Amino acid sequence: MDERTSSKGFYIGLLAGGAIGGLTVLLTAPKSGKELRKDLRKRTRKIAGNTEEYIDSTRKRATEIISDGKDKAEELVNDAKSMTSSIINRGKDYFSEEVSKMKDAFKAGADTFNEESKSKKTR
Repeated sequence: MDERTSSKGFYIGLLAGGAIGGLTVLLTAPKSGKELRKDLRKRTRKIAGNTEEYIDSTRKRATEIISDGKDKAEELVNDAKSMTSSIINRGKDYFSEEVSKMKDAFKAGADTFNEESKSKKTR
């Protein structure tokens, strides 16, 4: 199970348990209707505040995760660009070396041909 899912479930359980427990205490306490409504309003505000804190912390964590993801993606893209550039440069170097070898071989062949042609004419 993912740590984020586990944390989310924990916080939801904590809020739900707190709300149910608070409501149970309020409803079973021997108080007048006016006192009970006052306590319910207090508890409701407290739960709303806790919920806002949970939402804020979740939003901050989501922002951090997204930012980390963007950073990692950017790093991967830069690594891929670097590797691609390196491979292309090695390919160009190899191609240049092979072309140079071929030019040298053709030149040697042409020189040999020209020498053979001259030697046949002089015979």
